Amino acid sequence: MNAPALNPAQLARLLERAESLLGRLETFLPPPAPAVDWSAPAYRWRKSQGRGWLQPVAKPHPIGLDDIETVDDQKARIVANTRQFVGGRGANNVLLTGARGCGKSSLVKAVLNEFSDQGLRLIEVDKNDLVDLPDITDLLDGRPEKFIIFCDDISFEAGETAYKALKSVLDGSVSAPPDNVLIYATSNRRHLMPEYHAENLETQRVDDEIHPGEAVEEKISLSERFGLWISFYPFSQDDYLAVYAHWARSFGVSDKQIAANEREALNWALGRGSRSGRVAWQFARDLAGRQKKTARRNRP
Repeated sequence: MNAPALNPAQLARLLERAESLLGRLETFLPPPAPAVDWSAPAYRWRKSQGRGWLQPVAKPHPIGLDDIETVDDQKARIVANTRQFVGGRGANNVLLTGARGCGKSSLVKAVLNEFSDQGLRLIEVDKNDLVDLPDITDLLDGRPEKFIIFCDDISFEAGETAYKALKSVLDGSVSAPPDNVLIYATSNRRHLMPEYHAENLETQRVDDEIHPGEAVEEKISLSERFGLWISFYPFSQDDYLAVYAHWARSFGVSDKQIAANEREALNWALGRGSRSGRVAWQFARDLAGRQKKTARRNRP
């Protein structure tokens, strides 16, 4: 039997109930991702309710290459690689590792400022969002700009799986990586994962050759997917004082005051347990503040 037809009043009530139900369901659904503003020089990858989008950064960090001292070799290598990239020539993914506070992240920010007028863009992705790398690269594929995906201060603990997404995008996916995307990552660990003494016991000797165990091979295989490794080392005393003097001048401190406060700068580093560019910047800023100078530069 056919169901009786609804009269206009019944149909109106049914539509009203349906609209009410849909309205309540919409509150549980994630909002649509905003359209990408491709005119921005830099972006952050943001996620909410399982949906990711590129959030524009209107004012990237203003640090320049001239602000980064005592790491000339490292600077030259990353600048050359980035110049090749924006020029449409072959370039490598980059892993910057080593001592903390010695300019790894600052160099990545500086090359953005150096090459942004040539179409270079930067996308910062947190470690927890690395699983979204395939979605991000799909979004960027075919764009005329050149994109550096920046993963700052990353390392992985045993049992984490986000590194598999990173490995896949670097080298191991069935699809070729886009020509307009590179990954620049910084880490205090060269192999990005913890290394344990027990893993060395897996090493085997075959025909007088040393063969690392599977656990070691797995960890090495991730960092090996970066074509360019750039290492940073703790500052010498002279390096530290040179960086302190540079930042103090940028804050308006006179050369006479800079020289007079060198011993205090060294004591500041001793109290922090580290001679690094970050510590030198912090002391220079404090010195300028105590001298009632207006600090005009941002932290490296």
